[in-house]
Amino acid sequence: MSTSVRVRFAPSPTGPLHIGGVRTALYNYLFARKMGGKMLLRIEDTDQNRFVPGAEDYILESLRWVGIEIDEGQGSGGPHAPYRQSERKDIYQKEAQRLVDEGKAYYAFDTAEELDAMRKRLEEANAPAAQYNAITRMQMRNSLTMKPDDIRARIDAGEPYVIRLKTPRKEEVRLNDIIRGWVNVHSSAIDDKILLKSDGLPTYHLANIVDDHLMGITHVIRGEEWLPSAPLHVLLYRYLGWEDTMPQFAHLPLLLKPEGNGKLSKRDADLGGFPIFPLQWTDPVTGQVARGFREDGYLPEATVNFLALLGWNPGTEQELFTMDELIASFDLAQVHKAGARFDIQKAQWFNHQYVRQRPDAELAPIVQQQAEVAGFTCSAEKAEKIAALLKGRVNFARDIFNEATTLFQAPASYDDAIVAAKWNEDAKRAVTVFRDALRSFEGDFVADTIKNTLGDAMQQAGIKQGKIMQAMRLALTGLGAGPDLMLTMEIIGKGETISRLETALATLVAPAN
Repeated sequence: MSTSVRVRFAPSPTGPLHIGGVRTALYNYLFARKMGGKMLLRIEDTDQNRFVPGAEDYILESLRWVGIEIDEGQGSGGPHAPYRQSERKDIYQKEAQRLVDEGKAYYAFDTAEELDAMRKRLEEANAPAAQYNAITRMQMRNSLTMKPDDIRARIDAGEPYVIRLKTPRKEEVRLNDIIRGWVNVHSSAIDDKILLKSDGLPTYHLANIVDDHLMGITHVIRGEEWLPSAPLHVLLYRYLGWEDTMPQFAHLPLLLKPEGNGKLSKRDADLGGFPIFPLQWTDPVTGQVARGFREDGYLPEATVNFLALLGWNPGTEQELFTMDELIASFDLAQVHKAGARFDIQKAQWFNHQYVRQRPDAELAPIVQQQAEVAGFTCSAEKAEKIAALLKGRVNFARDIFNEATTLFQAPASYDDAIVAAKWNEDAKRAVTVFRDALRSFEGDFVADTIKNTLGDAMQQAGIKQGKIMQAMRLALTGLGAGPDLMLTMEIIGKGETISRLETALATLVAPAN
C-alpha cells in the first residue's frame, strides 16, 4: 500500500444525502488536502432493494455544490475502476470464496423460518443475545454441520445460501481509533455476520474491506454509527491477510437534535422548519419534496463553515474560515468524541456573515429578479446599491428585497408611535428646509453630497440635526428605523426624495400638546 494518504467517501444511493454525510465527506476532504493526499468517491450500492433512482447524481451534485473536489472515483475515473460496488461483484465473490476455502467463513443454507426459530429458542432460554455465532452455528444448517457431498449437491441444485464469517469464540479484538483511542471487544460479542448474500452481492462489511484494501485507503473516516462494526472489520482484515496494511480508523461524533437529546433526523428537521439535506430532493416514487440548504438560501461556503465546526474545534477563537483555511487548520485529533448539537440559528449566523461578504454585483441579480416579480423596474446599478445597503441586515440573499420595500414605493402609512413622539413643529420646519435645499441642489445626488446638503441646511436654520433625524426618516420611509438614510435617498433619487418630503408635510399632523 502507498504511504500517501488516501481517504474515501462511500455513500449508498438510497435517497438524498443527509447533511451528516456531507460533514463526513468534508472531514475526509479536509484531511486529505491537509496531508497532501487523495479523496476518493465510491458508491456502495450492494443493497439493491434500497436503491433509489437519481440518488447517485444527487450525491455528486451535492459534493460539487459545497466545493468538495473528488480526485478519483465515481464520476472522476481512476486506476481502481469500477467505483460502483454493484459492478465489482466478481471481486467480492472471489474473496468470500477464499475465506471459505481457508476455513475462515462458511456456507449457510438456513431459511428465514429456521433463523426465526433459532432466535425464538434463544429468547425463551434467556440467552444474552439471540444471534448466529460461535455457539449457535453448530445447531444450524451450514457447511460446518453438513457433509461435503450434501453441501455440493445443494449448491449444484441452486439452493440459496449465504456466506458467513466464522468468528473466533475467544479472542480479543482491538483497534486504536484516532478520535476515541483504544477500542477492545471480545469476539464472543461479534456474531457470524453475512459476508455474501444469496443474490451474490456482498454486505457492507465485506465489500468495504475489500475495496478499501484494493484502493489503497489509508484512513477510514466515517460516522460513529459504524464504530460497533469496527472490531468485525479488524477481524476481516486479519482473516484476509491484510492486517499489516489495515487503514487507521476515525469515527466521527453524531449530529444531535437541536435540543441535544438524540440523533438528528428528518422528522426533527420537519418539526423545526429547517433543511437536513444539502439540496432539495424530490422523491421519485411519492413526489414528496424535501427542502435543501441550497434552495433555502444557504451559501455553500457558509454551509461548509457551519458543518466544519460541528464536531471539530480549531483551538482558536476564529469562526469564519475559507476552505483553504479549514484545510490548513484541520486536525483529526481535535475532533470531539461527544455528539454535536445541530444549531440551525448558528447556520443562519454563518450565512449572514457570508452574505455580508458577497460582492454587491453578485447579489444584484437576485434583487433584480425579485423586484421584477413584484412588478418593479430595477436597474443593475440600483440593485447593486440596494445590495450594498441591506446585505448586512439579512441572513439570506433572497431577503434583501423584502427589506427594500421603501426603496421601490413611497410609504402608504406612517408609524403612529414615531409620529406621536417625533413629528412636531421642529420636525416640520426641518423637513421643509431640507426639501427647499434639495430643490436647488445641483450635482451628483450621492450619499456624501446629500449628507452635506442636509447638514448645511440644518445649520443655517439653527436646527440640531440629531433631534430631527428620526422624523426625517419617518417622512421618507414611514418608519422610525432602517438602513443608512443618506444611501436610501441616493437610491430613490432626488425627485422621489423631494416628493416624499412634500407628501409627509401635507399628510402628517403634529400631535396637540
